[in-house]
Amino acid sequence: MPMLAALLAQGPPLTALTALTAQEALSGVFGSISLASWIFLLVPQLVENYKQGSAEGISLAFLTVWFIGDISNLVGSLWAGLVPTVTALAIYFCFADLILISQCLYYNFKNAQKSRRRSTRGSLRIEAAEEPLLGRRDSSNLGLPGSHRRKSSATSRRRRASSLPSIVERSYEEETKVWVKNSLSIIGVCIVGAAGWAIAWSTGVWQPTPLEDDGSGTELALGAQILGYASAVCYLGARIPQIIKNQRDRSCEGLSLLFFILSLLGNATYGAGILFHSTEKEYFLTNLPWLIGSLGTMVEDVTIFFQFRAFGIGEQTAAIV
Repeated sequence: MPMLAALLAQGPPLTALTALTAQEALSGVFGSISLASWIFLLVPQLVENYKQGSAEGISLAFLTVWFIGDISNLVGSLWAGLVPTVTALAIYFCFADLILISQCLYYNFKNAQKSRRRSTRGSLRIEAAEEPLLGRRDSSNLGLPGSHRRKSSATSRRRRASSLPSIVERSYEEETKVWVKNSLSIIGVCIVGAAGWAIAWSTGVWQPTPLEDDGSGTELALGAQILGYASAVCYLGARIPQIIKNQRDRSCEGLSLLFFILSLLGNATYGAGILFHSTEKEYFLTNLPWLIGSLGTMVEDVTIFFQFRAFGIGEQTAAIV
């Protein structure tokens, strides 16, 4: 997860409150919204896994590569000697990753055990019921051959035809509710981020970095730069296993749409915060690995949005067929 606080921390802060330019204010607001998005990012998926009692929808490879990216981010921030706030956020991100990965491993193990027990009980039932069933005939089958099957088939078709409009209507209502809930959540995150920046600015906690010290005077250690690029590559490649899994299963069941919306918001506002702060060549090149990672993950998030639209969550599609 990129951390805009690291970028805003470069260069010495101004010693007194000065009049903000619109560009500086937008940079600060976008940066704060980005941080709010990262902080709340994993919560929707944790809640979704808890409600489903399963983590089959999310790829462990996705989470593992993401976690490696956050570890690289943490080590890079320590190596570069960034401010304690940045390091604390990096530790928080790694801790949150571990919670989500642990939850997924727990549900996968628990459901695998249940599946084994269910399979064993089912086999025993079939063996116990097989012999009586072979010697028993149902009186309802008396009559013309195939008449009961035709009657059942016709009844099934009528029920399916009568229930189809209600299924479609219910699916549309549920989809509308999901989008309304997600929209309100995004608005809430934006309000929290903007309010956080306003409070930080009014109390003097946050101040704009002077443009003459926007990174050109701060040399990052080579190792920290390498780790920055490594984290960008991890963030960029993390979603590929998830996209492949969705395509293979033709379903996004078990995934939280809000999780990916928050990711898109965080990356978009992160990039905007950088570009509004400065477009100087030195500053731009210093932050290029994080910009590449953000832009790439935005493209991949949009791909997952298309998969949500095409596949849904599996159950609704199966019910309509």
